[in-house]
Amino acid sequence: MSSEAADVVRLLTVRGGTVAVAESLTGGLVAAEITSVPGASKVFRGSVTAYATELKHRLLGVDASLLAARGAVDPQVAAEMAAGVRTALGADWGIATTGVAGPDPQDGQPVGTVFVAVHGPGSAADGSASGGKVEALRLNGDRAEIRMESVRSVLALLVEEIASEQTGNERAQDTERNGGF
Repeated sequence: MSSEAADVVRLLTVRGGTVAVAESLTGGLVAAEITSVPGASKVFRGSVTAYATELKHRLLGVDASLLAARGAVDPQVAAEMAAGVRTALGADWGIATTGVAGPDPQDGQPVGTVFVAVHGPGSAADGSASGGKVEALRLNGDRAEIRMESVRSVLALLVEEIASEQTGNERAQDTERNGGF
């Protein structure tokens, strides 16, 4: 169990939130990492491992023309995967991984190209508004190292977004209490 996974479970438990996971290159490792934490059942809704490109469209609602034009290894695809799994599984937060773990390049992208995404409260449907964020990674190492760093990175991004959402809510409440000033 990673400290990031423990932080995710702790933060969501305290806030009464839930998470759903959409995975490609990590093949279920993100879900396994979260569910290795005692108490994860309070916050973990489920996961979709959409390894095949067409499943990203069929199960997660990723735009088929986007997949056809850019392939599965793309920041917008990651954003739409996170938004799609959040909707499909009825979670407060959706997270996603897509990329190239190797040994060969994919969709014109070199090994180590990874996109991780978070879609949360206040996000637009396409993952582009506040509450949604995509991070591009250029990772080194072998296939296992790239996959594990992708897991760590998406969980760290979720922790960061949960924390920033909480800070934003506190600011909004404080402004409201002070008459909008």
